[in-house]
Formats: sequence, C-alpha cells, structure tokens
Amino acid sequence: MPRLGVEPIRRDALVKATIAEIARAGSLDVTVAQIARRAGMSPALAHHYFGAKEALFLAAMRHVLSLYGAEVRGALVAAEGPRGRLAAVVRASFGPASFRREAVGAWLNFWVLAQTVPEARRLLNVYQRRLRSNLRAALRPLAAEPETVADVVGALIDGAYLRAALAGGVPDAAAAAAAVERYLLAELGERW
Repeated sequence: MPRLGVEPIRRDALVKATIAEIARAGSLDVTVAQIARRAGMSPALAHHYFGAKEALFLAAMRHVLSLYGAEVRGALVAAEGPRGRLAAVVRASFGPASFRREAVGAWLNFWVLAQTVPEARRLLNVYQRRLRSNLRAALRPLAAEPETVADVVGALIDGAYLRAALAGGVPDAAAAAAAVERYLLAELGERW
C-alpha cells in the first residue's frame, strides 16, 4: 500500500538532486541513475515519477524559475516607488535562492536545453517576458526609452549568470547587482 504524502517529497528530492547533478557535471550529461542515487532512491522510482530524463530537467527548470519568481515577488512587495521597484528586481535577480552555484549551473544548462526542447523554450520565454515586464514597469517613469533600458538590464542579468557559471566557485551576488546598478546610474543619471 502506498504511503500518503510521500510522492511530493520524493518528487522534490529528485528535482533538487537533478539541479545538484547538473551543477556537478556542468552539463545536461547526467543519467537518471546518478540523479536517483543523489536523491537516495532507485532509478526505477525516478522513472515512475517523471517518466524520462527530459521531464526531470523540465521539473528542475520550473523549480528554479519558481524560486526566482518568489524572490522577485517578495522584493517587489517591500519596494517603494519606481526606483525601489527597479532596485528590487535587480537585487532579487541575484537573490540567495537563485544566484548560488547549483542554480547558476542549472540556468546555463537550461538555456542550452531551450535550444532543442520546446517546453524548455516556453519556460525560458515566460521568464524573459516577466523579467522584461517588471523592468519596463519600473523604468517607465525613469527612462526615456524604458524598453531599451529593460532589454539591456535583462541582458546584463543573464550575462552575470553566464559569467558566474563559467567562472566556477561561489557566485558574487553583490558584485553582480552592483554591475547592473552601475549601468543604471550611467543610463538614468540623477533619476537613479
């Protein structure tokens, strides 16, 4: 007889193990057996819950995006005014749940996955649209061309993740946020 409530716990363990294994390998070249071993269960159980490795990768991507979204929403609740909202989005983009070694490695590999897997592409597009929308809303009262500035800030945020993934080690969230804020200071001047 199955134990009630175990499935969500096991699914969560497999998702977290997927993120950790992707970070360890530095690529999507991991097996379900490696992921299952890290989660403390059998490969058969991993297949039972997710079916295929791609489904595990997509669940991990959803998890990373969910953590990121929660950080942004939490930061926006406390933000005051357009400048505060803009700073909140930038700083939340480098929050502790999102800008850590495992999550940064997962982001890099999810960008690769999105090149060939339509569902991964869709998830990445959702992230990009939400980021752009949050940035544009905050920038409208501050910038002459909010769309352009939002696109540059989005590219700087993604670029910081790419550099952190390629550099290895512990990502420096404060330095990444400061780099984006320096651009905003140069672009917005006294409005920033």
